[in-house]
Amino acid sequence: MKKVVLVTGANSGIGLALCAHLLSQDAQLQLCLACRNMQRAEAVRQALLVSRPRAQVTLLHLDVGNMHSVLRAAEEFKQKCNRLDYLYLSAGIMPNPRVDHKAFYKGLFSINVVCMFATGEGILTQEDKVIPIGLQEVFATNLFGHFLLVKELEHLLCQMDHNSLVIWTSSSNAQRSAFSLDDIQHQKSHEPYSSSKYGSDLLSLALNRHYNNRVIICSQGLYSSVICPGLVMTNLTYGILPSFFWTLIMPIMWLIRIFTNTFTLSPYNGAEALFWLFMQKPESLDPMAKYHSLTSGLGNNYTQPHKMDNDENMSEALYVKLLELEDTVRKKLRDEDLYIKTKN
Repeated sequence: MKKVVLVTGANSGIGLALCAHLLSQDAQLQLCLACRNMQRAEAVRQALLVSRPRAQVTLLHLDVGNMHSVLRAAEEFKQKCNRLDYLYLSAGIMPNPRVDHKAFYKGLFSINVVCMFATGEGILTQEDKVIPIGLQEVFATNLFGHFLLVKELEHLLCQMDHNSLVIWTSSSNAQRSAFSLDDIQHQKSHEPYSSSKYGSDLLSLALNRHYNNRVIICSQGLYSSVICPGLVMTNLTYGILPSFFWTLIMPIMWLIRIFTNTFTLSPYNGAEALFWLFMQKPESLDPMAKYHSLTSGLGNNYTQPHKMDNDENMSEALYVKLLELEDTVRKKLRDEDLYIKTKN
């Protein structure tokens, strides 16, 4: 049976690198690129088909920050496919990133320089905004939109004849200190990206508990894992600082990489853990681990698990809040659709 793979954020960065890697391993799989910009997605599709002209690569219009788009995309996918083996949740945004330059330059010449670049902790903030549905944009795009997508594709993911795997692209910037159960959308502070990524770590743990309880040996076939791509130079990263600065500092970063394995730098290297998970049995994975893409000083890529800094009580509390928010959002969407029909 051909494996079916759906990748969000597939037209650039780590998502694109993953797609190329997957096709090089298994040209028989059915690969669906879920993207917001369909013109760029088609260009990516054609580029992938150059090396694998017989590959089955389809497109799906999806903006995970737009809940109407999520529902439409899920319905379209269900009409096309009757199974889903791997769901890669790689789409994400970091809007209007701002750097505390004083803290940055201080850290640049300290012993914590590697940690500063790897996590952005203490130097990186973002300006978020509210989208029309009433959600914070970063929360909606990086976490809730993907949560809703998983819920919509549930019956394709939960099948007794095979196991499926949901894979979240998290970050080393996923800091517990940035997340609060009292403010899951991060409305009251300035680290929404870090908060949303820590939330995805928690949600992955909750999905495993609800869909495959290893303690009572109850499985619905859906498993969830989290990866960290390391420090990767993508559009998100380049948007943090002016381009001339990156030109100046990149030689230093390549030098630092000799001494640390977290500086993966290229999207291909950063996608290592995503691809590694494709080669594993979902039931063999540790739900408490975050799988890190690492690159040695000699340029060799490998994957290594690290225990996540979260707990089941917090993950369960977040899951309950997301279910409640899901009901609220679905009601708003129905009301909007009804209003449009009435108006027409």
